[in-house]
Amino acid sequence: MLKFTAIFGLILTTGACAYKEAGEPLDGRYFGAATTNNTAVLSGDRSYRVQLANRFANDVPTTINFDFDSARLDGAARQVLSTQANWIRQFPEVRFRVYGHTDAVGSQGYNKSLGLRRARAAVNYLVSQGISRQRLEAVASFGETQPLVLTDAPERRNRRTVTEVSGFVAARVNELDGKYAAVIYRDYVQSAVVQTTLTNEGSLGE
Repeated sequence: MLKFTAIFGLILTTGACAYKEAGEPLDGRYFGAATTNNTAVLSGDRSYRVQLANRFANDVPTTINFDFDSARLDGAARQVLSTQANWIRQFPEVRFRVYGHTDAVGSQGYNKSLGLRRARAAVNYLVSQGISRQRLEAVASFGETQPLVLTDAPERRNRRTVTEVSGFVAARVNELDGKYAAVIYRDYVQSAVVQTTLTNEGSLGE
């Protein structure tokens, strides 16, 4: 059973990479931390994080864009961040990171600073929407190193921030109140009810 759980956890962890952006380096935090990783998988912490990350990426837009050489949030960006904030409020035990990116115009050092300013602008707006700053992190940006569009020219799609689930406020996910798990699994429960209903109706028809 433990072997199956570990394998299943590995599959979930690998699946989390499905919505990482092209060119993003492997996350070095997990190298040399096999015991920590296995503990998280077996306890369910990693599984919950992956499921919440998938739900967040599927339910709301995770990316906003910026004008050239700017960290100013326009109306479209604020609307996306408001949508994110509404989702984030459903899960007060979950933490998030905001990653800042730039296009390839300018020096690497300047772009790294600009990307971080963009990430901080997004975090500040989420805080203004009632999200605790302790649950948000504007990380050192990837600068120009992870473009969505491979070009040295100005490119709006590369000038962006990306918001992602990063973990839990509590030390262990099983400290979460049961209602969070209920929200996570509501789609599965609903689909099971629908499938049972269809099966019963088919049986009656025979």
